[in-house]
Amino acid sequence: MSDTPLFSRRYCIAPMLDWTDRFYRRFARTLTRHAWLYTEMVNTGAILHGDKMRHLRFDEIENPLALQLGGCEPAELARCARIAEDWGYDEVNLNVGCPSERVQSGSFGACLMREPALVADCVKAMRDTVGIDVTVKHRIGIDAQESYDFVRDFVGTVADAGCRTFIAHARNAILKGLSPKENREIPPLKYDYVHRLKRDFPALEIILNGGITSHEAALAHLTQVDGVMVGREAYHNPYSLAEVDTRYYADQHPIPDREAAMRALRGFIEAELSAGTPLRLMVRHVLGLYQGRHGARQWRRTLSDSKLLKNADWSLVEQALTEVRAMPMEAMP
Repeated sequence: MSDTPLFSRRYCIAPMLDWTDRFYRRFARTLTRHAWLYTEMVNTGAILHGDKMRHLRFDEIENPLALQLGGCEPAELARCARIAEDWGYDEVNLNVGCPSERVQSGSFGACLMREPALVADCVKAMRDTVGIDVTVKHRIGIDAQESYDFVRDFVGTVADAGCRTFIAHARNAILKGLSPKENREIPPLKYDYVHRLKRDFPALEIILNGGITSHEAALAHLTQVDGVMVGREAYHNPYSLAEVDTRYYADQHPIPDREAAMRALRGFIEAELSAGTPLRLMVRHVLGLYQGRHGARQWRRTLSDSKLLKNADWSLVEQALTEVRAMPMEAMP
């Protein structure tokens, strides 16, 4: 039995805009009890002046759960952190890694790495306001700043303000000329920079993000850092999450098969349908459930058909499950 706490960031699912909404997170919880979940990034203005229910609502079954904030004004971030704590979030994470031009126009995201003292002020303001963890997600550099010293000094400055957890995406952020998608693919991965951060700051919790596509790769990194954060692989191949509790937390509870995981969502989905939520907003997150299995194409086809989804209810999910179950067993891997 491992000494790993069940309530830890050993395996995290990355915040992903338009993907890690409350419907995806509820689905993820049918597959893993312990992975640390993150919301999509929410900017401070949306919380302070917008629809709080829309941006902050979650089911307590989603915990452990972090709210990722976008912003650069210490006082506003502190107010949002207090709201997050009051709503029951376990962590507030400051986005210092998003390279999109829209985010840069608000003077937050990856461009904040140029101003470590400001990031430190933001962290201190939030830590002075709340008792929950305040963490930072960042890149290892921006534009042509490729020296390890740059990220080392950034982490050191922000750590002096009391931040104990850093989630490092092991790529530079190119602020001009690359799209967010290209920024996830073109700048080279430098895992050794993140491993070195842990050696240089042994008292800090260092979590590695970027390019992890298998449990084997993730577990190899865990010999060098405290945690891993997985993004696209966790979303596009969600059934990989069924192994997380056993592999990372030594929790040997029975693993649900794909159909059981889907059926575990039925009560939630029907309640949301009754409240007026269209089925399409929920099932778009489960399209990869049968990834790599015979029947995956039919599953995706049925649950992404706009005509079938119009005014659809749980019966469409039943139809998709029946279609997959009807596939010849000898064709299943």
